[in-house]
Order: sequence, then C-alpha cells, then structure tokens
Amino acid sequence: MMRQYELVERVAAYKPNLDEGLLNRAYVYAMQKHGAQMRVNGDPYFSHPLEVAAILTNLHLDEATIAVALLHDTIEDTDATRKEIDQIFGHKIGTLVEGLTKLKRLDLVSKKAEQAENLRKLLLAIADDIRVLLVKLADRLHNMRTLHHMKPEKRARIAQETMDIYAPLAGRIGMQDMREELENLAFKHINPEMHETVTTRLAELRAKHAETIAKIEETLAERLKEKGIEAVVSGRQKKPYSVFSKMQRKALSLEQLSDIFGFRVLVADEEDCYRTLGIVHRTWPLVPGRFKDYISIPKQNDYRSIHTTIVGPSRQRVELQIRTHAMHHIAEYGIAAHELYKDGEHALSTESSAYAWLRRTIEMLAEGDQPEEFLENTKLELFQDQVFCFTPKGRLIALPRGATPIDFAYAVHTDVGDTCVGCKIDGRIMPVVTELTNGDEVEIIRSKAAVPPPAWESVAVTGKARSAIRRAARLAIRKQYCGLGQQILERAFARAGKTFTREGLKPYLGKVGHRDVEDALASVGRGELPSADVFKAVHPDFQDTRASKPNAKPEEEGWFNLRTATGLIFKMPGLGKLRGSEPAVAIPIRGAGDDMAVQFGPDGAVPGDRIVGILEPGKGITIYPIQSPALTAFDDEPDRWIDVRWDLDAELTTRFPARIRISALNEPGALAEIAETIALNDANIHNLSMVATAPDVSVMMVDLEVWDLQHLTRTLNQLRGKACVTDVVRVNG
Repeated sequence: MMRQYELVERVAAYKPNLDEGLLNRAYVYAMQKHGAQMRVNGDPYFSHPLEVAAILTNLHLDEATIAVALLHDTIEDTDATRKEIDQIFGHKIGTLVEGLTKLKRLDLVSKKAEQAENLRKLLLAIADDIRVLLVKLADRLHNMRTLHHMKPEKRARIAQETMDIYAPLAGRIGMQDMREELENLAFKHINPEMHETVTTRLAELRAKHAETIAKIEETLAERLKEKGIEAVVSGRQKKPYSVFSKMQRKALSLEQLSDIFGFRVLVADEEDCYRTLGIVHRTWPLVPGRFKDYISIPKQNDYRSIHTTIVGPSRQRVELQIRTHAMHHIAEYGIAAHELYKDGEHALSTESSAYAWLRRTIEMLAEGDQPEEFLENTKLELFQDQVFCFTPKGRLIALPRGATPIDFAYAVHTDVGDTCVGCKIDGRIMPVVTELTNGDEVEIIRSKAAVPPPAWESVAVTGKARSAIRRAARLAIRKQYCGLGQQILERAFARAGKTFTREGLKPYLGKVGHRDVEDALASVGRGELPSADVFKAVHPDFQDTRASKPNAKPEEEGWFNLRTATGLIFKMPGLGKLRGSEPAVAIPIRGAGDDMAVQFGPDGAVPGDRIVGILEPGKGITIYPIQSPALTAFDDEPDRWIDVRWDLDAELTTRFPARIRISALNEPGALAEIAETIALNDANIHNLSMVATAPDVSVMMVDLEVWDLQHLTRTLNQLRGKACVTDVVRVNG
C-alpha cells in the first residue's frame, strides 16, 4: 500500500508548487475514518481510495482532485459528514465528495427509470465539475481490476454497467487508454470464453509476425531519419475487446482484420505529420479507403491524428497513426490533459470539444424527456462513431454513423428539424432517410407549417433527433386534447346556461389540480378531469332552476346526479352498468345509470377510447367514441350529450366491438391470411362483409371483438404488416 510521503512525491513530480498540507490531511483523515474496514479480498478498505488516487496521479491531476479521490467514500461508508469535510478541506472539496456520494450504482438490470435517474445525477454532477467524472472513472477502474473477488452475479452486473456507461464515457472525453482497459476488464467477465479465445489467438499472431513488425519499425525509423524527421516509432497490437467488437460488427474472422497490428509515429509538429505520411505512402502501397485525417477535422473528444493503412513487406495490412507528441498527450489523457484548474478554481479550457459534448448531452435534460428516453438517447450518443457533413455555408456537423438528413437538421437546430420537409445532398434532392457519408453537403428544405411525422423516430439515429420528434408528437397530441377539452367544457357550460372561457378558468386552476389552462383542457380532453368538476369549481353555488328536485338527498360517496338541459335527472352510482346488445353483458361505465338501457353505436367502442353518451328518448343511451363521425349529427342537440367514462373491473373478461375496413389484394388465400392474423392476435370476427371488389383489390368491412384499444391497435399493426393487405383503418377513427 502506498505510503503518505510516496503519494506526495508522485504529485510533486509533475506539480512542484502543490499544497502538501492538503494531501497530508486528506490521507490521514481517510485512513482514520476507514479504520479497520476491510474489502472483500481481505485488504484494508483504505487501499481502495489510495489506489484511486494513484490512478489519478498517473493522469497528472491537481492535488484537490487527488484529495477528493482519497475522501470519496468517507461520507457514504464512515461516520464522516459533509459539514466536517467542509471545515477541514473547504467547501469545494466537500461539494465534490458529496456529489460522488450521491451517485449510487447505475444498475443496468434494475428498473430503467431508476437507472436513468442515476445517470442524470452523474451527468449533472459532471456538468458542474469534470473532476467528478475523473474520480468516478478511476474508482470504477480500480473496482474492475479487483472484480474477480466478487460473486459471479455481481461481477456480471458491474461488468455490463462498465461496458454500457463508464467505458464509453471515458472514450467520449478522450481517455482512450482508460476506455480500452475498462472494456477489456469488462469483456473478460461478460464473455470469458471469447476473451480467452481472442487473447490466445492474438498471442499466436504476435509471435508469428514478430519479425515483420520489427522490420517495419526499423525500416520506417531509418527512412524518416534519412529525410531529417526526428520520430519515435513504436509497434502495437489491438486489444482483445477492440478486435472482438470489430469481428462482430463486420462479420469477419480474426485473420481477415486489416489492422490487428499497427504503428504509432510521434513527430515534432503538424508539418512533420504530413511529411511522414508522404514518406510512408512512397515506401509501401496504400490500402484504398483506409485514410483518415483527424488533424484537419478532429474528433469530438479532441483526438487528432492521421490514420492510414499500408500493405507491409510480408503482404500484411498494417495501420499507422501519425501525430505530434502534444496530440499523443491528448490521445492518452483526454480531457485530463488540458489545464483544467488554476489556483484551485474550476477553469476548464474552452478549447475542449469533449467537455462541450458533455454540455450538449446535459442540455437534453431540460427538454422534458421521460427517464427511459433520456437513457436511450445518452447511450446512443456514447456509442456511435462519426461522419462529418457540411451545411451550405460550410459549417461542420459531426454525426453518428448511419445518420440521415433528419439527424443533420436537428443537429443544426431543433427548429430546423421540426420544420424539415426535404433535403438536398450535394445539390441533389434526396429522401430524408438517406444515410449520410463523410463530406456530404446537406441543405435542409423547410416549411413553417411542417410537423415531424412520428415515423421519423424509427429512422433517426441521434438521441437529440429522437427526443425532439417524440416531443413534437406529444405537443401535437396535447394540442388535439386541448381542443377537445375546450369543446367538452363549452358544451357542459352551455347546458347550464353559462359561457366557458379560458380566462374565466384561470382563477380556479388550483381547485381542479392544474397549473395552467392548457394542462386542464388537455386533462378534460383525455377524460382524466370530468367536465362536471370544472363547472363546479367555477360555479360552486350554481343552482339549476330548470329541474325539479323532489325528495333530493345529500350526495353520498360514489353517487351523483347527472342533469341534462331537458331537466331530466338521473340518480347514478359511481359504477353504472352498460348493457350490450347481442348478447347482453354488464360492463361498468361511469356516468351511466343502473336502470338506463345502454348500447353501442354501429361502429363500436373499446376501453381506451374517449367516449360520450347520446341520450336516445325512449331507448336509453348510445355510446360512441369521441372521434366518431356519427356524433356530428348531434352537434345542434347539446342536451342529449352525456359525459361517460370507462370504469372496468380488472377481472372482467369481455370483448368489445370495433369496426375496421381492410383493403386487400384480390388473390387466393388473402382472406384466410387475414382471418388467421386476427385469430393469432386473440381477436374475434363478429361479422364480415365485402363492400367493394375490383380485379386487383377487394375492400371488406370487419366487425371485430377485442379487449381494449391497445389490443385493437396491435391487431391493426399486425394486419398492416401482411403482404396481401394494402390498407387497414378503423372506421370511426
């Protein structure tokens, strides 16, 4: 275990003017607090924060970060308090230690919402101070190095968590060495057999090609020296997980991979980088399509280098990376290579693209995503490689591989994506689902009246685009519900001789449990807030003089009076009975009385539909979905409209009627395939009739019986997927 003076010496080696007192206090405090605590492997617990600190000294971080590493488990695992740490080490270090304490494990096999909320906390803490991430990564790296002491099920969970979150985060801030080590350690526990196979095979290949590697290294160094270029040339072999993931991604065998072996050439400046490239290409043949210049166009994590692949002296493909010593420093240490802090204050260099990416990711937090969406979007951002495209004005836009003009539009600005109706790629009009390639110039064609189709979500690759498309769809649906809610309230108020206005509702929003008028209207439209409750909130003392109330009794819990404009009063329990037609069934619907004859409209209705009842004199109530075109016949008869809602017993086993129209190819077996699809989805055909036929297409009307709206939607989607079906719609939809 590293001693106190050894830790101070390690930091002093790269930071001569360090605050030794801070390190000494943190070392002693953490050691005393952890006391006799032991790790699973039997080592003193204090060895863990000490190893985390040692990892961070290898990154040449400041003494404040090293102190946080020593203290990061004290609040959570000892009797240390935030107040005590503030008093001894200062408010800033106290904030960092507490921030790390609040970051509970990102359990990828637990509920997604909980996992996503933990990831939110992590990214918010990182946004406040990048040192949180650096300590967290070092903490995870040491835990992964000692993971073999854990129980198998815990090893698997932690390894998967590392592969999904921590390794990509390390890569995104440019810390490639740490990413590779985290990936390989996780790979070893997630897929031990494949890890062993790839590791063994790589060792065999390394022995087989050792002479070739040495020859290329020697020849390249001599050739550069002859041209007056001072260079450090070193051979390397790809790590097992990197090799395995490429084999999986490209469906190749290990022998087919072109860049298992590579060389790194470090030179003094950018000019020497390009001179070296010319010498390499004149010495060995270039492999076409394998050249990338990350010096002129750096990666988002600040990585800069020239990559090229050549055919070596033994006809072996070899990858070369050419960069300056300064670029290599960034490539090794990533964001930690920047001058992060001055005089103990947070002063991250504005040149860091890696930190800018983190900021952009965190901006997504403010866009109202559901937790599961945020998790999905963030993981999309973490994993993707990139292509580089340009706007017509020359602005560079970096996107994940597989991105489309839809992703490009949202990367430029959310408003550009929301109003996108088409695109031009290199001056040619192309579909918005076209996959973009490096160097494409993309022009977005816009319309202010446009709304992004929900189907775009399945095409978009970036988290930002998917999030914005979902949000636009939610806003469009909310707008529809607001309009419906307003119509419902206008009719309800009119039946009582009153006029509904949005302004008139504002003072009473608290009484109906909403913060703004739009929320209240949408809630009414969705059927969550009864129109009667809104009316009562606005007119609590209203007395309807048009109806007589003989023997009226105070309302009991679960009972209410429903009054129509005709003066007819229904005494109804909270759970009424809806009687179907053939055969008769008892189905509870709020708002329909026990003694009231109730039936469905001709096109049916299913649980999940927003429904309305129409009073049929002498017959009872007919139930329609709110979107049914048949309701337009009653627009001028508001006194016949009755507000009803589903209130189903969970144990009820009854199907409900819904009418659909199917257009299908007029070919043998089409009807059988349609019937089979409906049966396989547990729906029932109550009636079927052919309404139109032609040589190529037949149109049929089908009365289905389904459990609810979700069941109906699933059945329709299955039918749409059949080759013989050209169109299928719900008749009253």
